[in-house]
Amino acid sequence: MNPARRKSLFVVGLGLLAAGGVYWYQRNETQSAEQRYKLQAVEKGDITQTVSANGTLNPVVLVNVGTQVSGTVTKLYVDFNDEVRQGQALLELDDSLLAAQARQSAANVHNVSAALELARANEMRMKALFAQEYVSRQELEQAVQVRRSAEAQLAQAKAAADKDQVNLRYTTIRSPVSGVVVDRVVDLGQTVAASLQTPTLIKIAQDLSEMRIDSSFAEADIGRIREGQKVRFTVDAFPNRNFQGEVQQIRLNPTMQQNVVTYNVRVSLSNPEHILLPGMTAYVSIGVAKRDGVLLVPNAALRFKPAEGSIPGERPGNAPPPAARAPADGGGEAKGKGRKRDTASGTVYVIERNELKPVSVQLGITDNRNTELVGGELKEGDRLVVGENLPATSGKPSSVGMRLF
Repeated sequence: MNPARRKSLFVVGLGLLAAGGVYWYQRNETQSAEQRYKLQAVEKGDITQTVSANGTLNPVVLVNVGTQVSGTVTKLYVDFNDEVRQGQALLELDDSLLAAQARQSAANVHNVSAALELARANEMRMKALFAQEYVSRQELEQAVQVRRSAEAQLAQAKAAADKDQVNLRYTTIRSPVSGVVVDRVVDLGQTVAASLQTPTLIKIAQDLSEMRIDSSFAEADIGRIREGQKVRFTVDAFPNRNFQGEVQQIRLNPTMQQNVVTYNVRVSLSNPEHILLPGMTAYVSIGVAKRDGVLLVPNAALRFKPAEGSIPGERPGNAPPPAARAPADGGGEAKGKGRKRDTASGTVYVIERNELKPVSVQLGITDNRNTELVGGELKEGDRLVVGENLPATSGKPSSVGMRLF
């Protein structure tokens, strides 16, 4: 392409771009406020404020079955997900050493019993001889002492034999409760050693039809949570299904991580279908406040910030601060008299005579989409500005543009 033709095409392109800019400017200038801004009406309805946190599903009773004696696993009767009854055998350990010890203790009992019989016979003879004055009282008392010592030794031998029998029975691990095996950490041939801390062999959930959620709520939310409040939660396994529970307990022991204080809130729930499994992550939501039949302001209207110069008579930089228009969460305490609950102030914008007009409002609780209107000049049906359809001509420059080369 020759330079003259390239230059002419460039000039034509600049002309088209300039014409488009003039057309867009004139159209935006003559556009009415109704067309320029997105509007949404104030409605009447119900609103519920909630606090949320994550938690973990756990069985109400989870029993860690261990062992009180050491040995090698020789028999294994249960596996994962098996239902067990109280007293049912779960596994057996090698009992060779303990059985030998039990036999030794039993033999010792027989030995001491024989010694006791001899001591009793000697005592009887000493009593007869003492009556005929053939032996002294001291010799009789020594015979009595020997008999009593033999009786004590027999009791001690029987106690040792009973202990060895109990240890022998411990080689068969039985279920302490009825439930479902949720974990098994041993296999056949594995050696387990009993020490000061009993090793866990099998975990049994007593009843999966009743479960609990252990969740952590921030200290800013814990003051509005009460025992008995209804709870809604979801799990990743069933994302389109809502489950219900109830606040059972608020643990008083705080947890601090990275200077953030949280409290454990335990939620009880029913699981009749057994579809909720231990270890699942639950996304918990607790309703802490509810209002019925109140005026609702869209939160988008509270977040809307007009461009500088959009409001007649406003000097640049004098727009209300964003904090004044933030949705209320019920935490700001109203200073006016006669208000029965906490409120916060905010600013919204309406269109009056084709111009933006700020309106101050008093706000109550919020559900993160709408906020309760508790005071102000607004009424049901009033339309509020929630955004702009086109970029403002006197505010921030448009992000839409065209590259020439």
